[in-house]
Amino acid sequence: MSDGVTSAKVRSRGRRSARILGIGAYRPNRVVGNEEISKYIDSDDRWIQTRSGIVSRRFAAGESIPEMAAWSASKALTAAGLTPKDVSCVILATMSYLHQAPPAAAACVAELEATGAAAFDIGGACAGFSQALAVASSLVSSGDAQYVVVAGAERMSDIVDITDRSTAFLFGDGAGAVIIGPSEQPGIGPVVWGSDTTHLHAIKQSASFSALKTPSAVRWPYLEMAGVEVFRWAISALADVIREALDAAGLEPIDIKALVLHQANVRIIESIANQLKLPASVVVAHSLREDGNTSAASIPMALEALCATGKVQSGDLALLAGFGSGLGYSAQIVTVP
Repeated sequence: MSDGVTSAKVRSRGRRSARILGIGAYRPNRVVGNEEISKYIDSDDRWIQTRSGIVSRRFAAGESIPEMAAWSASKALTAAGLTPKDVSCVILATMSYLHQAPPAAAACVAELEATGAAAFDIGGACAGFSQALAVASSLVSSGDAQYVVVAGAERMSDIVDITDRSTAFLFGDGAGAVIIGPSEQPGIGPVVWGSDTTHLHAIKQSASFSALKTPSAVRWPYLEMAGVEVFRWAISALADVIREALDAAGLEPIDIKALVLHQANVRIIESIANQLKLPASVVVAHSLREDGNTSAASIPMALEALCATGKVQSGDLALLAGFGSGLGYSAQIVTVP
């Protein structure tokens, strides 16, 4: 007599390794300099650069989040020598998508014409891409998927108040994507992730969109951030997360070629790099100078920029680390495609 699945003959797909096979990015055409932002927040270029290191950012025009994700994924597929028909699954990390249904990932599948691919969104904010990368690695390693698109795409201009002096100058729009596939050697290290919910409301929407049902509600539920609280948490906690990711992979700082942190603020990036005592051989990504903070898209866009400029080469090791609303965090080491 059968006692259920424990006695059934279930075919095991076995374990294998996964790695990034290709990378791509999409940056909207409209460049928004600090001079334009300054008009709305009674500021100037020098003040913005001193506080953030940001010179410009991109704002989307008609481009949607699924479209930007698909365009970046298409570039990544080309780099990997694959086509949309090869895609088993699309995971899209975003915090600014304003439609609940269909999911952004499903709309991306349609744009990409990756017919039949599984699709789901991850809402981990600025840590979302790294979280999605860990999920994709597990899917490929287990054999549950062959090739997975991991994309981060944001239209932060939709959810940030242009008159808010604490956030208006920080955020930009864009997308980045990688293709995860099987590999003979591991190309994605163990993930170190979690959340510090003692700071749950440090980055939040001002209200639920349900508030807009009320006739008297006139204010859009914009993103709000306790900047000092987030800054202090990041410079006190993130270096330890990164050290854990190095330890989990059995590596030292000298073994990596690049540190690709979520592009939140140049002062955070430089503080963490200094705490890690990185050797001069390690390149620290600073794409926020031209891209701004693109939330879930910032890590793949920053990695793509390093690849495009030749600052990292295929086979180099890069340490990726994101942190965002929640406060969620995630880090792992990857082999550059």
